[in-house]
Amino acid sequence: MADAVVSRQAVLATEGLTKSFGGLTAVRDVSLSLHVHELHAVIGPNGAGKSTFVNLLSGQLLPSRGRILLEGRDISGTPAWRMAHLGIGRSFQRTNILKPLTVLENVRLATQAVHLPARSVLGAPKRQTALVETARRAIDRVGLGSAEHAVAGELSHGAQRQLEIAMTLAIDPKVLLLDEPLAGMGQEEGARMASLLKSLAKEHALLLIEHDMDFVFRVADRMTVLVEGAVLASGPPSEVRANAAVQTAYLGGHA
Repeated sequence: MADAVVSRQAVLATEGLTKSFGGLTAVRDVSLSLHVHELHAVIGPNGAGKSTFVNLLSGQLLPSRGRILLEGRDISGTPAWRMAHLGIGRSFQRTNILKPLTVLENVRLATQAVHLPARSVLGAPKRQTALVETARRAIDRVGLGSAEHAVAGELSHGAQRQLEIAMTLAIDPKVLLLDEPLAGMGQEEGARMASLLKSLAKEHALLLIEHDMDFVFRVADRMTVLVEGAVLASGPPSEVRANAAVQTAYLGGHA
């Protein structure tokens, strides 16, 4: 029994997480947990607080109230650069890559930012070699191994999103926070992304923000619905889809 309890301990959890901007509360008392082997999607209409919530988890914003727990440790208020060192990887709505550089250079720089002290950037050739190998493993993991020398800006949109995930994987994260990874993709690219995310969820706690409801209901193991910054419903996709309040507030008019 003890082993079963430990295995279900959340990798990342929030307790009553709240963020206010003056008189506006963008995220209100949100509590959820992320586990390995569980792709957790957060959905909601525009302005529901989804991106603000991810910004809190990744350290871009400081909470007004509540806690963020990484493997049971309170990390509330930790800045973004430190969150990356702790193992919280995050992608953004808009692709965040260095387009003039190659795929390998992009991922190596992401690896270097976390694993190599600034004073060692020009030295330690053995460590530099190790960073390149780490970068190559991340590139292979997302299916871009044959494109490591391609210029990032010349990749298709879908491949650029894969590259950004490779950059996130290169820091050896415990948690992946992916903000609309499907944005701008066609059907074929979306199918590859779905397969990749399902595979990544077997190894990482994974939180997904996405507007494509067909995609979300196809890949998610658990869903949380935010409306006006608060949790309206949370559970398996079948329960969320059948929830009358969700249908009224979101699926019925905005899906």
